[in-house]
Amino acid sequence: MGNSKSVSLSKDLLEELKLNTKYSEEQLCTGYQTFLKECPSGRISKQQLEAIYIKFFPDADPKAYARHVFRSFDSNSDGMLDFKEYIMALHLTSSGRTIQKLEWAFNLYDIDRNGSITKKEIKEIVESIFNMISKEDQKNLPDDENTPEKRADKIWDFFGKKENDKLKEEEFIQGVMDNQNILRLVQFDQPQKVQARLKEMKH
Repeated sequence: MGNSKSVSLSKDLLEELKLNTKYSEEQLCTGYQTFLKECPSGRISKQQLEAIYIKFFPDADPKAYARHVFRSFDSNSDGMLDFKEYIMALHLTSSGRTIQKLEWAFNLYDIDRNGSITKKEIKEIVESIFNMISKEDQKNLPDDENTPEKRADKIWDFFGKKENDKLKEEEFIQGVMDNQNILRLVQFDQPQKVQARLKEMKH
């Protein structure tokens, strides 16, 4: 959406984003100006999103996680995110209502987009999350979740699944809603750090 000559959001899109995110009209308009400076075409590539995450997390390796985030928000699979997709990505990965966040989390884990999650997919996402956590912080993780394999096992065991079973979206959402500890395990649990960086960008 948009091009280098665009200077303001359409009224319809602005209202939609105000309704579906926690950002104010002023934040959205300012964010759009910044977005167009960085991406004059009005669209952001996977590589550009990776670069943003690298700025956010200079002490980690966020590339794999950024690629998965990009895939989960590239709703039309065109290899680019427009401003709406980009804002929804920022909103849901840094805040978002629980049900929205869980719907997004399911899409994040459903790597092949076939409507179900396998243990292998869980492990791949968990590994990308671990790359986001500094080595120092990893030392402070509980013994039963201080490696990607252990955390993936813990998540899978919680859902009572066998090695080759699959997990449907409704099972995933209900299971996490029933146990907030699993919500912590399935997401990158430093959203406050992302939020702090976003605030810095707005000034």
